[in-house]
Amino acid sequence: MQEPRRGNDVTQHKILIAGAGLGGLAAASMLMQDGHRVEVYEQATRLEEIGAGIQISANAMHALRHLGLEPAIRKAGVHPGAYVFRLHDTGEEIQRFALSEEHERLHGAPYTQLHRADFHALLVEKTRSLAPDAIRLGKRATGFSEDAAGVTLHFADGSEARGDILIGADGLKSAVRRRIAGELPANYTGDAAWRITVPVERLPKGLLEPVMTLFLGPGGHAVFYYVRGGALLNFVGIVETDEVLEESWTVKLPWERLKADYVGWHPIVQTVIEAADKDECYRWSLHNRLPIPNWSTARATLLGDAAHATLPYLAQGAAMAIEDGAVLMRALRQESDITQALQLYQRSRMERTSRIVLQSSENRRRFHLPTQAAIRAEFGKVNEGADRNRWLYSYNPMTVPLA
Repeated sequence: MQEPRRGNDVTQHKILIAGAGLGGLAAASMLMQDGHRVEVYEQATRLEEIGAGIQISANAMHALRHLGLEPAIRKAGVHPGAYVFRLHDTGEEIQRFALSEEHERLHGAPYTQLHRADFHALLVEKTRSLAPDAIRLGKRATGFSEDAAGVTLHFADGSEARGDILIGADGLKSAVRRRIAGELPANYTGDAAWRITVPVERLPKGLLEPVMTLFLGPGGHAVFYYVRGGALLNFVGIVETDEVLEESWTVKLPWERLKADYVGWHPIVQTVIEAADKDECYRWSLHNRLPIPNWSTARATLLGDAAHATLPYLAQGAAMAIEDGAVLMRALRQESDITQALQLYQRSRMERTSRIVLQSSENRRRFHLPTQAAIRAEFGKVNEGADRNRWLYSYNPMTVPLA
């Protein structure tokens, strides 16, 4: 079925979005560009993102291209030549698959790694270019109510906002999801994630080739890739630990603990840790949330982590949120009835997002196998690049049929 073109015969909605993160702003821009009136409500009093890297594969870039952001993302980011898996101590290469030109040749869009704050700033700029006052700060959503005529978003300060549709893009601890699906159990995975960024001038020249590198080890793994045009090296280190801390990206721990967690790992890992800012080492506890069976009510739905929180073992959390926004935009084009449009969106996204959530959890096991023999055997079973190219990166949210 061909989607109707937007025009006088297609309803223009007032849409409320809770959350001005990457997914919320991408969705806001797509919906406004499609003619809807959008208001974005963010609990923070200023817009900023944490200093970490993010990966945008072709599946997400198709939607960002629709927003006209591809040139700016290409300029701000790095296009890694390959995805490389190595043993944690010897550095032996276990498997590699091509990215860069090959990724773009296969999927029609590039694979880009960039600083999360740079990407967020581009989305803020795009949103405000479409509506200067679209983003409202200092508004913490606490829940919502709805009736036949509309939906009301409630805030902690006692105020309210009224619209036709509500999108909960308010993250892991979503108040909108709580109203739709109740309390969602979050089970500690046994893993904590370190993150640091290191200026490349502090590192020996040529320490790491310009690729995505994963060191796989017993009880953990370490991920390295470049951002900001190669000026910064991003490091994410996952370690197994019984210590459960706050589920937050802003918790700092002593550098000495990071160093201790990677004793015995490859010299490259040691060199990067030694070059880190000693007072800028962050660690957060990773929790697992199973996919939920329903995201929507008659006038409200979920997007991104609020709908399908995923662990960071497949690098697709932000990409899924961006895909969500594109598919929701298309569902509202295709269905004039709000409830039917939200159900179309949900049906079109559930199978894919659930698969990514479950595959991310499975990768946790694969990346932490106890012996070199077990790692070799595991990666001997699956060609990681061929598998991802077949179903993950090949998805285009702008053209995939809506169910």
